[in-house]
Amino acid sequence: MLSLRHLMRAKRWAQNPPSLKRVKLVFAAIALALIILGMEHFGFWPEWAKAERIPRIL
Repeated sequence: MLSLRHLMRAKRWAQNPPSLKRVKLVFAAIALALIILGMEHFGFWPEWAKAERIPRIL
């Protein structure tokens, strides 16, 4: 169940929706992240760009 705060935010968003430019920006950022994730998953991401874990010394 949605709380009253979520319903009020949805009401404000419906009254003042984001611009088309903002929507395109968000979708472009999501697409870029998915492309990078796919490249890394299928082995096309270069080794120099991968992060290495540093072992913790206690």
